[in-house]
Amino acid sequence: MLIDNIIGWIKKLTEAGVAVIALAVVVQIIFGADAAFLPGDILGSLTGIISSLGGANLVGLVAAALIYKIFTR
Repeated sequence: MLIDNIIGWIKKLTEAGVAVIALAVVVQIIFGADAAFLPGDILGSLTGIISSLGGANLVGLVAAALIYKIFTR
């Protein structure tokens, strides 16, 4: 009932957040890192996150698998 509504809203917000991140990546690829309407270096941030997960070896692999599992449900 109420919990199902809250979970539904969380799923919708997560989907919207992923869509916004994907759009920002595409915009930054097209217009470059100096796109005036982006708040920062999106690709640089994503690259940093991915490299820090890779540097964590097994823990990073498990974290990446958990993140993948959350987003593909």
